Amino acid sequence: MANRLIIVESPSKARTLSRFLGSGYTIKASMGHVRDLPKSRLGVDLDKGFEPQYEVTKEAQIKDLRAAAKKADEVILASDPDREGEAIAWHLAEALRLKDPQRVVFHEITRAAVKAALLAPRPIDRDLVFAQEARRVIDRLVGYQLSPFLWKKVRTGLSAGRVQSVAVRLVVDRENEIGAFVPEEWWTVEAQLATQQGTTFGARLYARRGETGDGDGDDLEVAAKPAEPGDSKLKLPDEAAALKVMAELGVDEEGKPGPGVPPFEVAKVTARESNRSAPNPYTTSTMQQDASTRLRMAPKKSMQIAQDLYEGVELGSEGPVGLITYMRTDSTRISDTARDAAHAHIEAAYGKEYVGRGAPRAAKTKAPVAAQDAHEGIRPTDPARTPDSIASHLSAPQLRLYELIWRRFVASQMSSARFDTTRVDITAGDYVFRATGSVLRFDGFLRVLRREDDQKDRSLPALTEGALLALRQLSREGHVTQPPPRYTEASLIKELEERGIGRPSTYAPTLDVIQERKYVRQEERRLHPTELGKTVDGVLRAQFPDIVDVAFTADLEKRLDGVEDGHAAFETTIRDWYVPFADTLEKAEANVERVRVPTKDTGEECPECGEGRLPAAPATPTASTSRRRDRRPSPPASPAPTAAAPWWCDRASADPSWAAPAIPTASTSATRRRGRPAPRARRPPRSSAPVPSAARSWPGRAAAVVPSSGAPTIPTASTSSRAAAARRARARPPSRPARAAPSAASRW
Repeated sequence: MANRLIIVESPSKARTLSRFLGSGYTIKASMGHVRDLPKSRLGVDLDKGFEPQYEVTKEAQIKDLRAAAKKADEVILASDPDREGEAIAWHLAEALRLKDPQRVVFHEITRAAVKAALLAPRPIDRDLVFAQEARRVIDRLVGYQLSPFLWKKVRTGLSAGRVQSVAVRLVVDRENEIGAFVPEEWWTVEAQLATQQGTTFGARLYARRGETGDGDGDDLEVAAKPAEPGDSKLKLPDEAAALKVMAELGVDEEGKPGPGVPPFEVAKVTARESNRSAPNPYTTSTMQQDASTRLRMAPKKSMQIAQDLYEGVELGSEGPVGLITYMRTDSTRISDTARDAAHAHIEAAYGKEYVGRGAPRAAKTKAPVAAQDAHEGIRPTDPARTPDSIASHLSAPQLRLYELIWRRFVASQMSSARFDTTRVDITAGDYVFRATGSVLRFDGFLRVLRREDDQKDRSLPALTEGALLALRQLSREGHVTQPPPRYTEASLIKELEERGIGRPSTYAPTLDVIQERKYVRQEERRLHPTELGKTVDGVLRAQFPDIVDVAFTADLEKRLDGVEDGHAAFETTIRDWYVPFADTLEKAEANVERVRVPTKDTGEECPECGEGRLPAAPATPTASTSRRRDRRPSPPASPAPTAAAPWWCDRASADPSWAAPAIPTASTSATRRRGRPAPRARRPPRSSAPVPSAARSWPGRAAAVVPSSGAPTIPTASTSSRAAAARRARARPPSRPARAAPSAASRW
């Protein structure tokens, strides 16, 4: 019997495939990429058409795969079905020295799909490989040439990237919009009305009737700019305007109707049936957005769990089974086989009337780059495998994500929900109030995808034109326009997708790296730019506008897609981008001065010079940041520096004659414990005035004085300025006894 070797990427996928295939197959895992660009150098030959210079990264794995390939009659490369997977297959062929290897792709890990894929092998798609190489080379050129520039001009350890720098710019731009936002006040007026049968409902002031109107609510005088609530066209800029309306309607400031209230009459009733269509199956970005919003699951985590569900999960006697299709996709299309299976499950579980009819709805997108449509949308491999039926085999996060995907797909194949919507216009004097209501007549796809908002009762009582209503209460409410919200991880992914920045596989890593680099921080699930992020973004905008330009980056994505389609050449695409980039980089390195990252101002004046401002406290060394060679208990944390213990004001940072204090490290701490004095930081002379003693001290501590015996002692307040000592005394709580000075051995 012929022995066929199948090489996949992960061991879990290999275990799942082993259950489907017989003894004639050997399944091995490459553990991802086996070759990559070197980490210690650029790895791109700029003089030979930007040729990548790869090196093997997994020698032991290659040795094992070569031994298996020699024993096999046929080698099949079955890495993931995307650009990255195609590149991995090509690297495997090169590293294993394979001649004419066969390539198969598994869009889902099920018995039927795997056997069908094995019957349709193909050669490696070199256009896909070139497209991945082009992205890899450009990312390497940006990272290994622009990042050192940031090290020189801003701070070491920084990085820049083709996608990550644009993501940081979007976060910074949103923060600037919020900072520049000027709130505006607006008011609404709402009436509580009752029918003759006593049923009450609410109606909001909508517009002013025209002076020549016929009273049917159609001839309305409205403001040029609608009010923010959306269902009102009469703009009330302040409370005085709202009170004026209430007075004209014969109502006092408390909202109680008076004798002069005009009749409230139903002028027009509009009833119609509306449909809400089912959503499309998930793409990578929409799955990440919903997982973040509804499950509070970070994009990186949701992708890891989706990978596990795709590669296979043990289902008891069934063994490992792939539960979802491939999770990196920008398409929402579904195969005919999957659609038929979904319809069969829906009819059996909910009834024939719930089965969706007609052609599927086309996905709406604002993205300037067309979807590649290389894969189906994300869906369960078997719709009949409900979340409840496999809950005992899944971990809690796996179950939550699988249920999210299952419900979305099943709902996408169900019929639309139908509502009876009613809109009522009510006239009162010179004004028109409007009430809207809706009643769910047929739930359709909401049977499996209903949210809390869909369950609220918005129905209106039965009303006829000309009916008179009783005014029970007239209330006013003030509002303030809100700035655009800060991005969440979900909304930033949506923004990147709509602007054509990045691809499905890049969203989660991009969000991860901008937070790891401290360009962006997350507070209450909202993304805030840090001072470092603002500084780096400012430098890149000023010197490399194309790198952070949204339109330019989206256009570069189109050109890279052209390489994949075979419409653009690898070398030409990279050269057209690199030549202007290299010129800009050369000029920036020669002309740009070093940029200082701003520190957060505490608002306190420097007590020594009286001119500078104190920044926020730096990180204090602890047992985790400074290794301790003994087991002595850690000293209490130093308080944040105040006027009593300054160290480095903004005037000092700008004046070269003032020197920064030496921050104790593990080496200096060990030296002090052994009884030897630590080396003192060199300071340039500052005119004729001595350096303030407090500026020489470690934040929150007085400066150490080393006697002739070599053992450091802790000075008291008498060695500092009198003013500083007095302020320390005032700051100490009166009920707290004075703390003894720590011994020299336990100081750090």
